[in-house]
Amino acid sequence: MPSAFQLQCHFILIFLAASKGETRYIEVRDASEDEPFLLLSEDLKRELSEGQIYRRSLRCIDMLSIEGQFTFTAEQPQLHCATFFIGEPEELITIDYDFVNIDCQGGDFLKVFDGWILKGEKFPSSLDHPLPTSQRYVDFCESGNIQRSIRSSQNVAMIFFRIHQPGNGFTVTVKKNTNLFPCNVISQTPSGRFTMVIPHQHRNCSFSIIYPVVIKISDLILGHLNGLFLKKPTAGCAGVGDFVELLGGTGLDPSKMFPLADLCHSFHGSAQMKIGCDNTVLRMVSSGKHINRVTFEYHQLDLKETENRKENSIEEFCLPSI
Repeated sequence: MPSAFQLQCHFILIFLAASKGETRYIEVRDASEDEPFLLLSEDLKRELSEGQIYRRSLRCIDMLSIEGQFTFTAEQPQLHCATFFIGEPEELITIDYDFVNIDCQGGDFLKVFDGWILKGEKFPSSLDHPLPTSQRYVDFCESGNIQRSIRSSQNVAMIFFRIHQPGNGFTVTVKKNTNLFPCNVISQTPSGRFTMVIPHQHRNCSFSIIYPVVIKISDLILGHLNGLFLKKPTAGCAGVGDFVELLGGTGLDPSKMFPLADLCHSFHGSAQMKIGCDNTVLRMVSSGKHINRVTFEYHQLDLKETENRKENSIEEFCLPSI
């Protein structure tokens, strides 16, 4: 059975999967009350091709993967609302406040968070984000007109808000910007291929896939010798400075996930791993001394694949959870 974490994440991502041709059906409580998002309908494609700005109303809990202007107007007191924004791996998200009419003194708030929060867990984790946690929040009631445009540090961001008075609300414009060196990424789909490059930067980057997956690393450049190590209490890549680790878990925060394997040194070839955890993360730790690069592909883990081991596969993890 899917975990609560998977159901929450799938509720966010199911509409994106539908727009990309995925046919997987996931039961989500109250989902039948909402019509599907028409993210990539023919009418929308035509509007965008003609250069028109896409506009629609926001729901209390919503998901956006496209540029446009979006308005929320409270029809009744709304106390626990959030909108999740996601782009392609190589995109950053800019949120502009066009109009805000909320009662800050009466307990309303409108906040942007640089990343995602689910059940108290953050992505990117505090260890991997360039800003301290306190600076990742932008509260409109505190900043007002001072900061009406906020840009994310990765391909995901969110706003969460509380509005007591019917008729009050806000309008935002969402834009996408190119990120030449994508670092922290949440994948929109359960399959894909990606190359992560960290060019002489002292930072950590995580690529998160909210599905059980088969992940295959085909190329890793770290600037030192060959080697592949499973994580053990007395072994691993501690002290190396530059390495890639595979993580698995049931939450969103990579720093709270279980370390499965370390790749300490460069190699060309293929290293494949089956990870049956609710969430899989490939995380690169970089000292800034090298141009580090890793290329990998992934697809959703099928039950049949748990029965067929390949010679180039390393140990499987979390398989009982699927």
